[in-house]
Amino acid sequence: MPRTSGTVLIVDDDAAVRSALKFVLEVEGLDVRLYDGPVALLAETELPAHACLIVDYLMPGMDGLNLVDRLRERQVGLPVILITARISDDLSRRAERAGVKRILEKPLSDSKLIDSIYSALGPSR
Repeated sequence: MPRTSGTVLIVDDDAAVRSALKFVLEVEGLDVRLYDGPVALLAETELPAHACLIVDYLMPGMDGLNLVDRLRERQVGLPVILITARISDDLSRRAERAGVKRILEKPLSDSKLIDSIYSALGPSR
């Protein structure tokens, strides 16, 4: 039984990463939606009101922070967890300005990821 309810939207161009994250989060009891890149997510006409985003930083065509900026322009204020292979000071500053909730470095720790998701989704209703 999950500690909270909500949907996790995963945006990553790597199919293996999407699949692995989906497995771990569904075992945890979370609802998961997968997107193979920023264009796929931006094509959604209606996103769930109670959700959080897990967004890969480096993707072809548009990086994860540019995606967050585009979502904010559309008044989408969902909490974002950014995942990346390397966290730099510049990336941290850019992410903070974009309102990113947390940055996690790959390889991902299941417990840090799950704790970050529950924190982003808030307490059970």
